Amino acid sequence: QEQFVESGGGLVQPGGSLRLSCAASRSIFRFWRMGWYRQAPGKQRELVAEITSGGSTSYADSVKGRFTISRDNAKNTLYLQMNSLKPEDTAVYYCNVPSGTLTYWGQGTQVTVSS
Repeated sequence: QEQFVESGGGLVQPGGSLRLSCAASRSIFRFWRMGWYRQAPGKQRELVAEITSGGSTSYADSVKGRFTISRDNAKNTLYLQMNSLKPEDTAVYYCNVPSGTLTYWGQGTQVTVSS
């Protein structure tokens, strides 16, 4: 029933790195633009990175230069490489289809950046 399964989060120190993964069904993943979202405490969910089926990427200004989104279509898996992490990156991270209905979400994976 769950369409997206996020993993890879954890507790890291400022300046550290994490790589998040998102497993999705083939029918959802293969031909659609995919995105990573995050929701921090007390804030709205925001789109932080997108990647098209052809591999073109875009990023929110807050993560540009630090995060890299990628996809492995053969594995139906989306990735988010996060470097130079800051405390303000602390949030629950989700994957989804930006052009979709955005009504069904996975459980997300918690990223906490703290000393």
